[in-house]
Amino acid sequence: MTRISIFIAIFFIAANAISASAAGTNDQKKKVSKAHVQPLRQGKSSPPKKEKTGALYATRPDVLLVAQEMAQRLQLDPQWTLHAVGQAHFMPGIARAAAPPPQGTPKNWTLYRSRFIDPIRIRAGVKFWQTNRETLERAQQETGVPAAIVVGIIGVETIYGQQIGNYRVMDALCTLAFDFPRDHPRATERATFFRAELEAFLKLTYRTHTDPLALRGSYAGAMGWPQFMPSSWEQYAIDFDGDGRVDLFHSQADVIGSVANYFKVFKWQPGMPTHFAVQLNSTTLDKSTLLAPDIFPTFTPAAFTALGAVLDNIALQHTGPLALVELQNGAAPALYLAGTENFYAITRYNWSSYYALAVIELGQAVAAAMPK
Repeated sequence: MTRISIFIAIFFIAANAISASAAGTNDQKKKVSKAHVQPLRQGKSSPPKKEKTGALYATRPDVLLVAQEMAQRLQLDPQWTLHAVGQAHFMPGIARAAAPPPQGTPKNWTLYRSRFIDPIRIRAGVKFWQTNRETLERAQQETGVPAAIVVGIIGVETIYGQQIGNYRVMDALCTLAFDFPRDHPRATERATFFRAELEAFLKLTYRTHTDPLALRGSYAGAMGWPQFMPSSWEQYAIDFDGDGRVDLFHSQADVIGSVANYFKVFKWQPGMPTHFAVQLNSTTLDKSTLLAPDIFPTFTPAAFTALGAVLDNIALQHTGPLALVELQNGAAPALYLAGTENFYAITRYNWSSYYALAVIELGQAVAAAMPK
């Protein structure tokens, strides 16, 4: 078949997909595996914001060719796949949100912290912890991940389900997979990542007989209370309430179990602190060497101290590697911590030391506010 013939065939299928309605989903249900899998259901959220939308991806021959190839490689129904991708819109606002921040924008831990450790999240966290006390205890017993860390993650991500996102996941993933901002220094790498997430989302919704155009999430395509990306949903989400399916939109037990399982997979070590206080000795300090591995724990406590990072007696007894974590504070002096392997594990959820410390401190604040 010539390339022109392929274009014609794809446009014909896409045109049918654009005009298809719920019948398209019903056809898909008949064609996929007959295994007992309930469809995903969208969680409660605020009314979708009125966002400016661009063209349908059904008008993009290059995208439709990719969708056709995905369907064949992933063993998805071609018409269902072209309908899903073709009905997605390019979202200019999402593309802008993915653009890198202006150069020279100073990082500020104090300001960042204030966005997450506030009375609203703490009160919501206390209510969440009280409601799910037994489930949090069970997750901690089974995985070794403290309840405070799980509570901190869910609070930072969505304020315990209050802000799960209003973008159509298909719009977000297609925009970032096919139109990631070219001026981003890692544009090719990031577009490849989101194309893989689009594939994971298509596989997930196809397997669960879910309309891929119905689910909403963040501008990056993250879903549910814990804001799992599609690949994380497939790899780490678990059925923790025992109802036979995974539901990160409605089941708080599944949310708790899945977050704890995520950290278990990323080698959370029960009983290990996340970080220690550290002071810098200006006389012996070799900060460039200490910061070279970034947040990856590399140095023994003895090597850490020899390079000018002063630890207290408890930290000196730590047997694992440490990393010097630097959190800039705008014009004020930076904050420094000695991060352990558990601090690093939290950054696997979001590659940011600022994020990790916000999760830790929100969990601590909620724990301190719990009624005795």
